[in-house]
Amino acid sequence: MSSGFVKTSDGTEIFYKDWGNGQPIVFHHGWPLTSDEWDTQMLFFLAKGYRVIAHDRRGHGRSSQTDLGNEMDTYADDVTAVVRHLDLKDAIHIGHSTGGGEVTRYLARHDKGRVAKGVLIGAIPPIMLKTAGNPGGLPIDSFDGLRNALAANRSQFYLDVPMGPFYGFNRPGAKTSEGLIRNWWRQGMMGGAKAHYDCIKAFSETDFTEDLKVIDVPVLVMHGEDDQIVPIDDSARLAVKLLKKGTLKTYPGLPHGMAATHADVINADILDFIKA
Repeated sequence: MSSGFVKTSDGTEIFYKDWGNGQPIVFHHGWPLTSDEWDTQMLFFLAKGYRVIAHDRRGHGRSSQTDLGNEMDTYADDVTAVVRHLDLKDAIHIGHSTGGGEVTRYLARHDKGRVAKGVLIGAIPPIMLKTAGNPGGLPIDSFDGLRNALAANRSQFYLDVPMGPFYGFNRPGAKTSEGLIRNWWRQGMMGGAKAHYDCIKAFSETDFTEDLKVIDVPVLVMHGEDDQIVPIDDSARLAVKLLKKGTLKTYPGLPHGMAATHADVINADILDFIKA
């Protein structure tokens, strides 16, 4: 088992974990988290004989706290730097939320011969923002609110999100996990405020429609039907129609952070897809 850094062409250092042997699975985390978001999945798939890799996106976690390059094209370029540094082939790329956008842009534009399959979990594509071409999206005021909350009191904001909609802990009768809440806060506060602020624009305004159309590997789209962060009707249900080899699997009542709250269910379904 190992970890290390890859230096990109603009001098940014990208932290990564690389454990085990076998077919590689690359995990892409959500905003504003780190590769630690995937601890449960990495341990599970490592035990199943896979090589598991996860990186901290630039500006997040242990990677450089950049004030530039905090947008999807550069995020995908950074993934390419990690993949080529580790010489990964026949890889499965799994992305949650913003990480799902990163996977989509990477699969569409880079390293086609190195990729076997993709998995999008609670992912942001095709586009989150409400526009003339995407009338079901969320209004810009929603994302301005995130920016304002981050700028005013990032530490409190990074408690409010996991205590509320991210894991569905705001629903009546929900069983909260103090550990999940504290771990979300810990990961968020490891990153840079400027990069996190910029990333809100990246995950809300990037249009992945054309990316989805050109991806030619099998992609499993997984989404909680009670996702309060990335509503399913304007994301997964639209994205799967644009993919050439897309499969949609939805989960009644499950939240945005279902890979953590219901890891046993999600891990088993991913494993079935990989083996198919």
